[in-house]
Amino acid sequence: MRSKRAHPLGIFLLFSLILLFSKSDAGSLGVYWGQNAGEGHLSRTCKTGLFRIVNIAFLSTFGNGSQPLMNLAAHCSPSSNGFQRVGRDISYCQKRGIKVMLSIGGGSNNYSLSSQDDARNVADYIWNRFLGGKSKKRPFGKAILDGVDFDIEGGELHYAALAYRLHDHYATSSKKFYLTASPQCPFQNNLLHGALSTDLFDHVWIQFYNNPQCEFSSNDPSGFKSAWSQWTTSINAAKFFVGLPASHAAARTGFVPPHALINQLLPIVRSPKYGGLMLWDRFHDLQSGYSRKIRRKV
Repeated sequence: MRSKRAHPLGIFLLFSLILLFSKSDAGSLGVYWGQNAGEGHLSRTCKTGLFRIVNIAFLSTFGNGSQPLMNLAAHCSPSSNGFQRVGRDISYCQKRGIKVMLSIGGGSNNYSLSSQDDARNVADYIWNRFLGGKSKKRPFGKAILDGVDFDIEGGELHYAALAYRLHDHYATSSKKFYLTASPQCPFQNNLLHGALSTDLFDHVWIQFYNNPQCEFSSNDPSGFKSAWSQWTTSINAAKFFVGLPASHAAARTGFVPPHALINQLLPIVRSPKYGGLMLWDRFHDLQSGYSRKIRRKV
């Protein structure tokens, strides 16, 4: 008996459905850039095609009467012309469809907000110097960044006020600006809890490193599972990313080898709320080749 041949339209529809569902929980790669000159120019990072989001780290001094200050390590200094090069690179990245964010905070502890008015003043400064506002002194020239990333590692007070003020500025523009945050994985007493409770944040990349109690472990992933579930069910954000070190040297603890990431970690987090991975940082990623090893599986 001759077997019936499958109708071409049916094959096409089946293939389309498989493709749709295989990509429905697909994620993006993001990376922090700016804290080591060995990672090369920002444009080099974007030219690889590996990343959809780049966080420029950091606006490390602000608030409490201090003069806001960018710290891009050896890439450039406030008195050099290097910031103009970064500005051109920002525009280059954006033309390639990559979102480029200003990350504020970091581990310097040179920042604090003394009051809600102080928070609003800092938001105004960021809006006018880096985003859609106007100022004669814009460190990156005409480049307009895509939003602000909160990498706050000291003090909680008034960051909600900062988020609200930035959101008010965002509402005046036809361009889409983003609010993102990088909290450490312990959910209880998290420094960014007040800001994240505003429901204003688009993406949250949770730092699953330097905190053994909620990091991923192949032998016992229960702490990671619990933390991921609590973050994704308690905070209202569009997407959640798994923040990981790009090598053993990038953090004290928390590095996840590529095979464990692909075969064990990613099946835990894949859901409509999953956004992808955020790596610290590009310098260590260059040393390890981590992003190239995992990008097709994220």
